[in-house]
Amino acid sequence: MSRKPVVLIAFGGNALIQEGQKGTAEEQLENLRMPVREIVKLSRDHRVVISHGNGPQAGNLLLQQESCREVPAMPLDVVGAMTQGQIGYLIESSLEAALAEAGEDRLFITVLTFTEVDPNDPLFKNPTKPVGPFYTEAEAATRPYTMVKTDKGHRRVVASPKPMAITQHREIKQLVDNDYIVICCGGGGIPVIREGAGLRGVEAVIDKDLASSTLAREIKADLFIIATDVRGAAVHWGKPEQRLLGKVSLEEMKGYVQEGHFPAGSMGPKVEALLGFVESTGGRAVICHLQDIGKAVAGQAGTEVGR
Repeated sequence: MSRKPVVLIAFGGNALIQEGQKGTAEEQLENLRMPVREIVKLSRDHRVVISHGNGPQAGNLLLQQESCREVPAMPLDVVGAMTQGQIGYLIESSLEAALAEAGEDRLFITVLTFTEVDPNDPLFKNPTKPVGPFYTEAEAATRPYTMVKTDKGHRRVVASPKPMAITQHREIKQLVDNDYIVICCGGGGIPVIREGAGLRGVEAVIDKDLASSTLAREIKADLFIIATDVRGAAVHWGKPEQRLLGKVSLEEMKGYVQEGHFPAGSMGPKVEALLGFVESTGGRAVICHLQDIGKAVAGQAGTEVGR
């Protein structure tokens, strides 16, 4: 059993489909090249778990389904499963190339992951999770969806209940202990509820940062990193006094949350995910740019929350 520290790295679906891109397989593979190289370097001294978002990919699948009446549309839980396989394949392809380039021999695997939620979660009745492309205000007015305004435009939102547990956490932990690079919890996991002794999928998309934080706690990770397209969390966002946060205490970050610095549709869930991990485990948690994963592990980049 490996004794190397465990790091869980969560990055968004927007890391694969960047602004202005169509989201072709070639574009997504190219966008993965840099962060995967960082992960390969980390895997020499750390046991690595990779989780990822699926907002753009799930949104594209929904658009494809809605444009064709002859093929039955799949519910959101099945769309989540489809994107887990899609993105897992792309990450594995990138890992294979990056490991060969670095002369490293490492085992890796994608785990189809369920996330258990409460069927009575009030968030089922209040859609908040953005999926799909960004629209202008005029375009949004013509779409038959529930929409929300974000920093980059209007976006479709769907139900996003809070994650309670990751069903496959024991299997993931065993793989991690045997030094596999594990790709899991894609898109926040497939949302399921318990029915007797079984599980049933439900219409929702789980926030990948909150689900990743839940998994990081369950597998007893030493470090939890959210890698995104900004350098970290900032207070007074968009104002002249905007300030990027570096290393902050748990209580200090809670104070910023109470002051309303982190909107629910963007940085809010990321900060909530960090706080939940640190409060539960006492470990380190960081929000950083995709290019700064290695520096964040070394404590030299990003917004880090600790005790």
